[in-house]
Amino acid sequence: MTARHIVIAVAPELVLLDACGPLEAFWRAELTMVAAAGKSGNAAEPVAYRTTVASIDGGVLQTFPGLPVVTQRLDSLDDQPIDTLIVPGVPIDDHCTLQPELVAWIRRRAPEARRVCSVCTGAFYLAAAGLLDGRRATTHWREAPHLARRFPNVQVDADPIFIRDVGHGEERRVVWTSAGVTAGIDLALALIEEDVGHAVAMQAARRLVVFMKRPGGQSQFSAALAAQASAGGPFEALHSWMAGHLRDDLSVERLAERAQMSPRTFARRYVDEVGRTPAKTVSALRLEAAARALAESRRPLKRIALDCGFGSEQNLRRAFVGRFGVLPLEYRERFESAVVPQRAAVSAVVAAG
Repeated sequence: MTARHIVIAVAPELVLLDACGPLEAFWRAELTMVAAAGKSGNAAEPVAYRTTVASIDGGVLQTFPGLPVVTQRLDSLDDQPIDTLIVPGVPIDDHCTLQPELVAWIRRRAPEARRVCSVCTGAFYLAAAGLLDGRRATTHWREAPHLARRFPNVQVDADPIFIRDVGHGEERRVVWTSAGVTAGIDLALALIEEDVGHAVAMQAARRLVVFMKRPGGQSQFSAALAAQASAGGPFEALHSWMAGHLRDDLSVERLAERAQMSPRTFARRYVDEVGRTPAKTVSALRLEAAARALAESRRPLKRIALDCGFGSEQNLRRAFVGRFGVLPLEYRERFESAVVPQRAAVSAVVAAG
């Protein structure tokens, strides 16, 4: 196997985890492949991946958390093929200026890469280079409206953890974009799975103690977080109680009693404070808990339905089809956690790791 050259092209004020998350995932996959091949793990003889972190000026680059990193000069890669180009994010605000030299370098080298990717606000660089025109793309949920305003030709979708867009017409290059910060790990695991198979990606996920495929989208951070947005407000304690009593009666009347308000006053004040009805919060909390249970356990559907307040398997199925477009067991197969033993036989590659 010819090692794939992964180039992570970084800008000043790099969000460090945007880069080191994927780097760690690729390194873990490399360790698995090296072990399977019976090699020593010498970085000079990569089996699956060779990674380079580079910037326009090279040398020491200050990152957003403050930890400096050493980078190569991007122009030193001019005679080297690039399999995968990844652009991590930087802090974004309405007044930020993208580094024009990096935008120009991406525009020049991207056509030579097999695939181009961004992590978090790295999507702004891909968009500025014209690589996202007419494509679906995602970024950190907080910056998605900004991306849509600044680059109206991009079809911004704020919910997915990552998006793989194959293009259309003559522009068939595969472009991946991902959500914020830790979503770079999700993206890297998907790339690894595409390159060398599910078994290696699963082993990398297990070593990182993360989901192989994280359940849900950015909106999962989520029902609980949306409820907690009013932290310090009148419903903070109520939300904590709701999350611990999903199988109980969580009707407006019961919640109003818990909040020591009349049902009418409670319903009105809740919408004013939280921005959604109590029923929608209850539904979202129950669905999120069920999704987590499916991904992290082998509990039967009937038990999950009862524990999460759906009452019956039929109600659970209806909720999953309505929200995710798949049945609960299909969801489990797709998003099974790395910490759950696989039913299929463990491959020789994984065994070697």
